[in-house]
Amino acid sequence: MANASLTTSSVQQFFVVGFPGYQDHESKLLISGIFLIAYLLIWLGNLSILNTFMLDKNLHKPMYVLICTLAVLDITFSSVTIPRILAVLMFDASMISFTACFAQLFLFHSVGSSQSFLLMLMAYDRFVAICNPLLYPTIMTNKFLLKQIALCWLGGFTTLIIPLVLALRLPFCGPNKVRHLYCDHSSVVRLACADISINSYVTLTIGLSVMFTALAYIVYSYIHIIKSVLKIASSEGRAKAFSTCGTHLVVIFIFIFTAVGVYISYRIPGTSEDVRIMITVLQNIIPPLLNPVIYCLRNKEIRDSFIKIVKRCKISP
Repeated sequence: MANASLTTSSVQQFFVVGFPGYQDHESKLLISGIFLIAYLLIWLGNLSILNTFMLDKNLHKPMYVLICTLAVLDITFSSVTIPRILAVLMFDASMISFTACFAQLFLFHSVGSSQSFLLMLMAYDRFVAICNPLLYPTIMTNKFLLKQIALCWLGGFTTLIIPLVLALRLPFCGPNKVRHLYCDHSSVVRLACADISINSYVTLTIGLSVMFTALAYIVYSYIHIIKSVLKIASSEGRAKAFSTCGTHLVVIFIFIFTAVGVYISYRIPGTSEDVRIMITVLQNIIPPLLNPVIYCLRNKEIRDSFIKIVKRCKISP
């Protein structure tokens, strides 16, 4: 299908514009410096979680397996776009091949969808742990959990097949300037020399369906979780349960609502291109940057384990 599109399209490369209103060297250097620092912190934070998990066998539990999977997705999600963004801003490497552009487009949206499904699975984990604690060890086995994680990845990549095929069928014969910092579906498809209304409707429907399905299930789960927590007799037990669930909810709202903001911003006429691009970039940066901080600071077991590992490294030569 991709070959068919390439033969009917005269465009073999795309030119990534970046921020249309900030094309001067000083602005690019400042913005790229901020993004570079954020990207390094994303790697540092998420690798710290993965390293702590691997070195401490006490963390080899379902909840921490899910947190580590989220860390892997965060690193992957940011790495799909941020290195390209830095290349555009720092080195004016604005040209990208047709194939590489569509590969980036596919990976970006697929990994984002996989994160939505993983957040659903994390909500299910908390639901079983709090509402059915006696059945938790039986239900949330490692074998079951790994299968569900694999389905999250598979589901995320499957949802993008139809939008990708529809996009590859379009002829690209005219402008090749992607008014973005990377190849985003909406920014690329609008360059086609054909009617893209079907593409827009299909992509919007699938994207919002994934996010709102995840959000609806999470809300449903947490309604039952809150009911169960309120029945806990001890105030200490309620505080611990609310603390764990509160951490998860913060992660969910940061990711899902920034993603919804991106989808909606494309449909609001008169929205500044620079503002819209910045919103999409923040979706790549804020959740992966905050997730390690939220989990390390709010989760006592991870925090204590991390401190022990750091002390052990200081003691050992």
